[in-house]
Amino acid sequence: MIVAERKPFDEIKGMVAGYKKVLTIGCGTCVAVCLAGGSKEVETLNAELKLNFGRDKIEFGSKTLERQCDMEFLEELDEIAGDYDAFVSMACGAGIQFLAERFPDKPVFPAVDTSFIGVNLDVGWYEEKCRACGSCVLGLTGGICPVTMCAKSLFNGPCGGTNNGSCEINKDQPCAWFKIYERLAAQGRLDQIKEISPPNDWRNQIPRKIIQPGYEERVKALG
Repeated sequence: MIVAERKPFDEIKGMVAGYKKVLTIGCGTCVAVCLAGGSKEVETLNAELKLNFGRDKIEFGSKTLERQCDMEFLEELDEIAGDYDAFVSMACGAGIQFLAERFPDKPVFPAVDTSFIGVNLDVGWYEEKCRACGSCVLGLTGGICPVTMCAKSLFNGPCGGTNNGSCEINKDQPCAWFKIYERLAAQGRLDQIKEISPPNDWRNQIPRKIIQPGYEERVKALG
């Protein structure tokens, strides 16, 4: 799940200042689950903005879509988009960009910061598990990600700072490679820790498009 958190109020306030009518748009998927950008958060933000600016200075509308990262759901905005001078999106970075692409004449301002891909440990408690690095080595590391769990994102074994199973930067931070060693040993796969993974080419640092094999013909037909 994509995890996000709301931007500081003053930053949002500064982005919308100067516009007469602003539509705050929520997203009903990931950011709704992590309580950063669903319908409730849209109404809360609008209430704060109205209180700060006063009802006569800026008019704020609200709309929450099922998803902002899917063009078919953005169609819901077509009939009302012209009524507003700017949009405030509470979706992740992908949703914000899609919204800006569909309505290129409208300023689109982000109200949340996209944090990471994570898992739910408890209500409102999330842990980063994946950085979408594009070179997954989980099969070699016992399902423990050295990119997100290691403070140095080391692909091939621990540094010299392992301290009784903890990371040298913080005793409360487990050493990823200590955990990987224990996991592989328990599975009888400890020999795999000797396999050297090539340096990560960090494919997530360049613009990418991925077409699943089953959809190649469809994409070709679309030109």
